[in-house]
Amino acid sequence: MKKDSELQHDVLAELEWEPMVPAAKIGVSVQNGTVTLNGTVKLFPEKWAAEQAALRIDGVKAVVNEIEVRLLPGGERNDPDIARSAVNALAWNTSVPQDRIKVEVEKGWVTLKGTVEWRYQKDAAENVVRHLAGVRGVNNVIVVKSLKTSTEVKEQIENALKRRAEVDAQRITVETIGDNVILRGSVRSFAERREVERAVWSAPGVSLVENHITIDY
Repeated sequence: MKKDSELQHDVLAELEWEPMVPAAKIGVSVQNGTVTLNGTVKLFPEKWAAEQAALRIDGVKAVVNEIEVRLLPGGERNDPDIARSAVNALAWNTSVPQDRIKVEVEKGWVTLKGTVEWRYQKDAAENVVRHLAGVRGVNNVIVVKSLKTSTEVKEQIENALKRRAEVDAQRITVETIGDNVILRGSVRSFAERREVERAVWSAPGVSLVENHITIDY
């Protein structure tokens, strides 16, 4: 298992490597595998990219993103303007179901509400508004619901894990309770653990994943 100092070094190196991140303006601290990011950026996508970069590092257990978005002079937009742009952007995106998503904006923070059947649709909606000018943050509370039974969803997830070369499916157990999925077992790396969870989120109707998978370093 990596020491906190080693994780800090690796996260800083990954931030330097990521072209979307102004690494010189971001601080990194680590305690017991949890990474805290702080500093300021000019755009929300930069804040998001920094968080994703930290999550890519093997050994990182969690990321607390305290980076502040400070828009450049002239980059600020009023809430109604941001809301109109968000609605239009969602309407043009083919991955987002029409008339299923509601948008609320307060002080540059966009809240997405509604119901979809697939996790990728929820993620697509967030990705659309994240890059709009003037956005300081996104609160995605879209609910994922499916007409499939939990037994059908469980079978689809187990088959998906078996198809993935990066995952040893025999070491993973899947339990479904309604639209919630509980994962247990062990994997060889944080990347494998993340790949398992990514596969689960691809199933229809999954709204919550409890990932209790441990890592055998």
